[in-house]
Amino acid sequence: MNELVGQVKQSTILNDAILQNRRASRTGVLERFFSLLFRGLVYPQIWEDPVVDMEALQIQPDSHIVTIASGGCNVLSYLRDNPAKITAVDLNRAHIALNRLKYVAAQNLDSHDDFYRFFGNARHRDNIALYRTKIRPVLDEESRKYWDNRDGLGRKRINGFATGFYRKGLLGNFIGLVHLVGRLGGARPRLLMTAKTHEEQITLFDRHIGPLFQGRMLRFLCSNPASLFGLGIPPAQYRALAGDRHMADVLYERTRKLACDFDLKDNYFAQQAFGRSYNGPQPGSVPPYLEENSFGWVKERAGCVEIKHQNFVDYLASQDAGSLDRYVLLDAQDWMTDTQLNRLWGEITRTAKPGARVLFRTADKPTLLPGRVNGELLDQWHYAEQESLEYTRKDRSAIYGGVHLYWLK
Repeated sequence: MNELVGQVKQSTILNDAILQNRRASRTGVLERFFSLLFRGLVYPQIWEDPVVDMEALQIQPDSHIVTIASGGCNVLSYLRDNPAKITAVDLNRAHIALNRLKYVAAQNLDSHDDFYRFFGNARHRDNIALYRTKIRPVLDEESRKYWDNRDGLGRKRINGFATGFYRKGLLGNFIGLVHLVGRLGGARPRLLMTAKTHEEQITLFDRHIGPLFQGRMLRFLCSNPASLFGLGIPPAQYRALAGDRHMADVLYERTRKLACDFDLKDNYFAQQAFGRSYNGPQPGSVPPYLEENSFGWVKERAGCVEIKHQNFVDYLASQDAGSLDRYVLLDAQDWMTDTQLNRLWGEITRTAKPGARVLFRTADKPTLLPGRVNGELLDQWHYAEQESLEYTRKDRSAIYGGVHLYWLK
């Protein structure tokens, strides 16, 4: 019964966030299909760069960060800067269960080797024994039921950590499909990982990956908004990402940045996208929370994290005025109507301490707030335009058009 109640609750809050068009319209049908897919695991790994986040947020010892949880990599990575508290909220029940699994594992596993094997390697049969003996007994009931239960194909969800967790979920399956389409089209994405120099990266991309985006098959697939549901991109965000261009051309630019603008050994996003695994645990090859020297501070500070299955703005509405100072919205605003944006920024402004910072991503390059958020609200915030351009350039995930920072005037 609790499982059914949880599913109904998730369906309601997801629909409130995603559904913007009539059921009978083409976009309305796509939105409802996306909402259905989004009820399962979407992101085994969050696709925003936590190193850029921490530089932009300038986390202080008294900071209370409120962030969308997603796959949880960034939540635990923020602990490196030792904030007072992190509140991670998410609409997705699977993401909540994954964040709680990481939280409990950080506090109860005995070594970095165990922790890295579970969440870095994430494809070792010993992980199941660790789950049964070290994690499951102290995991909350709802999360325990999620991992003990079976997915749509009848497989126990926790067994994903024995067979390759980063190949699961919408994102993992999407990357696998892209590799398959690439091979069918004559592209060889994995070859990129053989590059020894930056020049070789560019040569291999131009020879073995770039031509795929001009192929008839990929261009046909990219013309349908449903093709990017595997990236967690709903119809509203698809329109923002494409603009007046063909989606295949946009994805070519973003993929080329991912493949060519950063050294592969320092970009774990590229390692997962092209090689399907981390090359860690050295810095750059994994999210900060999985680095070799990280386990001590993750274990020590994980107690300051709280994880809530809740809408972001509803959480803000429950907080006192002037009580929060760091907000991480990921790309959620790309999904929102003007009404939802104004409610969100009304609560952010009400709850913000002096000097508060808000960080978010957008599919398109410009910030989406001017002209959509009430001028009296937005005038209270300073847009760090030059800093935002620099953060966009540095973001190793490469999929977003813009990384944007605002702070309270």
